[in-house]
Amino acid sequence: MALTTASRRPELPTPTLIRALTTRTPARPQSQTTTTIGPVAACPVPDGGSPSKPGVLNDAGRVREFATTAQPPAATSPAEAPAEQTATSASASQSQSPGRSQPADERTAPSTAFAARLLGEAVRLGMRDLVLCPGSRSQALALVAAELEARGRLRLHVRHDERSAAFFALGLARETARGVAVVTTSGTAVANLHPAMLEAFHAGVPLVAITADRPPELVGVGANQATVQPGVFGPLVPFVDVPAPGGLDASDDDRRARELAVSITDTRGALHVNVAFRDPLSSALPDLDAVLGEAPPARRERATVRENERVRTIDPADGVPTLVVAGDLAGPDAERVAHEAGLPLVAEVSSGSRFGRNLVIAYRELLGHASPSPELRDLVGRVLVFGHPTLSREVPALVARDDVEAIVVGPTGGEPYGPPARVAERVDRIEIARNETPRSTDVRAHRGELVDPRAWLRAWVRASHELVAAASSDPPAPDLNAVVSSAHAERSRFARGELAVARQSVTRELLVDAVWRATWPHDRLVLGASRLVRVLDGRATGKPLRVHANRGLAGIDGTIATALGVAAASQSDFAPSAAGVTRVLLGDLAFLHDAGSLLAGQGGEPAPRMQIIVGNDGGGTIFDGLEVGNSAGRAALERVLYTPHAADLRAIATAYGWHHIRAATRAELEAALTSHEHERIVVEVPLPR
Repeated sequence: MALTTASRRPELPTPTLIRALTTRTPARPQSQTTTTIGPVAACPVPDGGSPSKPGVLNDAGRVREFATTAQPPAATSPAEAPAEQTATSASASQSQSPGRSQPADERTAPSTAFAARLLGEAVRLGMRDLVLCPGSRSQALALVAAELEARGRLRLHVRHDERSAAFFALGLARETARGVAVVTTSGTAVANLHPAMLEAFHAGVPLVAITADRPPELVGVGANQATVQPGVFGPLVPFVDVPAPGGLDASDDDRRARELAVSITDTRGALHVNVAFRDPLSSALPDLDAVLGEAPPARRERATVRENERVRTIDPADGVPTLVVAGDLAGPDAERVAHEAGLPLVAEVSSGSRFGRNLVIAYRELLGHASPSPELRDLVGRVLVFGHPTLSREVPALVARDDVEAIVVGPTGGEPYGPPARVAERVDRIEIARNETPRSTDVRAHRGELVDPRAWLRAWVRASHELVAAASSDPPAPDLNAVVSSAHAERSRFARGELAVARQSVTRELLVDAVWRATWPHDRLVLGASRLVRVLDGRATGKPLRVHANRGLAGIDGTIATALGVAAASQSDFAPSAAGVTRVLLGDLAFLHDAGSLLAGQGGEPAPRMQIIVGNDGGGTIFDGLEVGNSAGRAALERVLYTPHAADLRAIATAYGWHHIRAATRAELEAALTSHEHERIVVEVPLPR
């Protein structure tokens, strides 16, 4: 069959080693199989184009081809296997318990030998977490992972549901910035990884799906749990299709596993590794000391300045009114540039740059059509975009303006950000010049005149502060003199005022303010794709928090599982935030969509400290504020978009072993957020539609 490399992930910062097939035609075994193997480099998407077509490109400009003589047994399924073969396999399995590490000999099945080399080498190269879903075809990988966990070399996380497992792995990868693998058996188990794999690609998160597969002779013939798995995640996610171990010389299998381990630990985005396994599917383990005891190879550190790095120098005194925008996963570099250049900073809440004195919180109001300061909005002449902005329509509109020079900085996920015709330049890094040039002192200068950068920054920050203060949910400061007053009426007035504040019904604004206020740098905050994330983004003050949100595709799927992964990573031994708590803020539909992920702490695994704060408004109220809210009739809107429900969140939480609290007032909410009585709490906050 014809074999080539798969589609490559665009905009990868560094080359990624993959081996792949673009097609895998279900067919009977052939006597000769050829696979192309080689490091495939990043292939940027041309402006306005689509991901590159299949091709071969590696750092040495070469493709290695291994011709293999594949001679699988005539019958490989248990139902068709000869009795002698079945008896031999059973005898070997009984003589050495699977999972027990033994010196490699004839009793080590090729599947187990390959799994040991693949996972052992990945651990040696730095992989620390692996998420596993039980299954028969993947049993060799599972038993090796269990042994690595027993040796203290791997943090193993076992999950029943593959969809949930993939998002759990995504959370681990987001928090650790390391490649995390999720292992499944064949069939529909693989398809359940698709949502998380797409999110990983679009967000640029290193997530690796290692999927066990049936050998070619069992594909396309109606065999159980057998389908065409290579390329199942579509053209965006690169894949590696690995022939069943044992058909090659053992040294070739060994080399292939080593190279795959490099791909797994070096990937900067989504990667699919599909491995076919023939019977016997497991045996006694080989000696893992032979793999783990080897010294890791010398790894080149990523240099601060890379070869062919694109650098743009910005002179803050050049008179061009400039705005810095930080989208999802921008990191702190956006804040650094804004601070050093003295520029206003628009930082989304999950950007990693939502702090500092240059922060402009009310950016949507200031950039919108009804801006209270249109002269600021209209005067913008340049925008520096970091990360992947997704939380407003105002930022894309700004980037698309004809009179604005848009410069996109660094990686923006799996795809380049911004319309190609509107992005003037894409660079890897911004440098700040220190030149002094003549300046105007008037921030309201007409276009074409110089603008004083200090006045420019001051005007943006002041306008934002005024808008935020006007929208504050904080109650008026209490009259402390009334507490010590000798007049009973004064003391009673003070008490009634404080009681009224405590009994105040929770609004969306009060809810997000309370969650943000309760969260500290050693905590983690995970945001669902709901109405609440936008409310928070328009109000959250500057604070250096680690905030996670699946904004690659901004779907509601997998929010709880992602948060559990974030919590497991951030609260692990020796983690700098091991004493913190992970809070999840999401809507009721996002909670119900991922309720199955509440099953935590099973099989002896530690369950992390978590608070899931659910804003329950009875359905999808986010649609009320979109165009459809005005164009659709009330009945149709309710039926197909708002989708009201009457789910009992308390019963759901209790069924999965979580404590449930209903917080309808300010006092109840603040008490729930600061409580340490229970380690896992679902805080249900009823909200008006």
